[in-house]
Amino acid sequence: MGKSPQESAVNDYVYKIFPNDLNSKGTVFGGTITALLDRIALVIAERHSSKTCVTVSIDAVHFLAPAKSGDNLIIQGMINRSWNSSMEIGLKVTAENPFSKDQKHILSAYFTFVAVDDWGKPTSVPPLEPKTHDEKRRFEEAALRKERRIHATRQQEEFRKSFKKDS
Repeated sequence: MGKSPQESAVNDYVYKIFPNDLNSKGTVFGGTITALLDRIALVIAERHSSKTCVTVSIDAVHFLAPAKSGDNLIIQGMINRSWNSSMEIGLKVTAENPFSKDQKHILSAYFTFVAVDDWGKPTSVPPLEPKTHDEKRRFEEAALRKERRIHATRQQEEFRKSFKKDS
């Protein structure tokens, strides 16, 4: 039996930006956000699968706007699709000024996780049953992104084969 995306979603996780989170330009360091997203995506993957999960890839991280010291990062994440043992998790980050309440979408990302058994081998995960229009759209878009990931991997393998090993 499948699970709905909402069963494992993370809604409105809030992270306060402090000076130690900033890069040399005074905006939040991208690595800080990426590490935070990896943790949140893991929670979603493990909630859906009820198994230990590992990050396989970060398909895309699109930094759309900066966030500054004092802003609140509001993170939302949801599983977009599950396959045999893998899952795509979509995340959205919004920066909020805590005083004016102005918000701006600053980042979107897609993470792929695989559920593993006690021996570290991939193991099956429950199917996903999208219900809403947006869940169904994300479900279909995830399939397209997976096809692109597979195609890109094959292209990379072919590219590497074109180089002969030095004797």
